[in-house]
Amino acid sequence: MPRSVILLATGLFLGVGLGFVLGAGTSPQETPDTMPSAAADIAHDHAAHDHGQDGSHDHKTLTEVGDAAPVLTLSIHPDGPQSRNLHIGVTGFTFDPKGVNGRHVPGHGHAHVYVNGVKMPRAYSPWVQLLALPKGTHAIRVTLNANDHSQLARNGQPIEATIPVVID
Repeated sequence: MPRSVILLATGLFLGVGLGFVLGAGTSPQETPDTMPSAAADIAHDHAAHDHGQDGSHDHKTLTEVGDAAPVLTLSIHPDGPQSRNLHIGVTGFTFDPKGVNGRHVPGHGHAHVYVNGVKMPRAYSPWVQLLALPKGTHAIRVTLNANDHSQLARNGQPIEATIPVVID
């Protein structure tokens, strides 16, 4: 074999081996005791974010919409073995990502998505991808929220819908 081929093969062998050794030493090994729970895999921790502790982002405050209440429907569509696409069907409501954190504009806002009671990232459009759901039955709940994050309501009842999802 020509010398250049031998040097190339030796360099590749040593480079891959050295990369493997260095890579293995830079991240902890996961064992069943250190692996995150299934809920942690799909949850987004909102504790580290500023959600207006001054009261400007109160998710529990209701904003009455009167007779022009939006209608909310949910449907689930397969997207791989454990992932699903959630469709948030709305009438009388406009997703308004540019208005978020602003004042309430009737008929405008965003949605809050919860999986088994755990808040996911907000939805600024009708489609949301739910990735790597663990096997079992899950409750997907969606609320319609104003730009100021208050929950939209009619006659004191929040505008929300829930749909079950089963992952085999």
